[in-house]
Amino acid sequence: MNSLRGSRPSSADGPSRGEVLLLAARPWFIWATLVAALVFEFMPLGRRPWLPDLLAMTLVFWVVHQPRRVGIGAAFVFGLLVDAQHAALLGEHALAYSLLAFFAVMLHRRLLWFSLPQQALQILPLFAAARLLEFLVAMMAGGSPPGLSYVLAPLLQAALWPLLSWLLLAPQRRAPLHDENRPL
Repeated sequence: MNSLRGSRPSSADGPSRGEVLLLAARPWFIWATLVAALVFEFMPLGRRPWLPDLLAMTLVFWVVHQPRRVGIGAAFVFGLLVDAQHAALLGEHALAYSLLAFFAVMLHRRLLWFSLPQQALQILPLFAAARLLEFLVAMMAGGSPPGLSYVLAPLLQAALWPLLSWLLLAPQRRAPLHDENRPL
């Protein structure tokens, strides 16, 4: 008979959903990562349409994992800040981030059942729709078309989703402490 110490599900059983216990996310860490992503967004890297939107990715991550702490209102405020910094049409990013957060809230329960690569595939249409919305708003305001490289950003965002998830969940992972009296 296997004891609880060191017992892992066999490969026939597949990975267990309860294998990793996460600590509660601290509010200061959530907001610090969002502010860090905002600061990264403010860096003067030039207008490269293929660059992934790290703030949008971080917003979606926290909306999916902590929908009661980060929501549509926070996404709207961060979008207004990005619009003001980029001298874009006021509300362009705010609208895109708000809709991104809305759809992330709608998907958050279902999304967490998937593995990280599968989550990236589920999130890709959200990032593509947000990018398309930004494009349409810019075109209606008289902007010039950015070219085909504009399509690369949502693909890069989806490709970076597992890495971002791993990084943002790292402080919440419980240290593997063994206790004979506690099976969890």
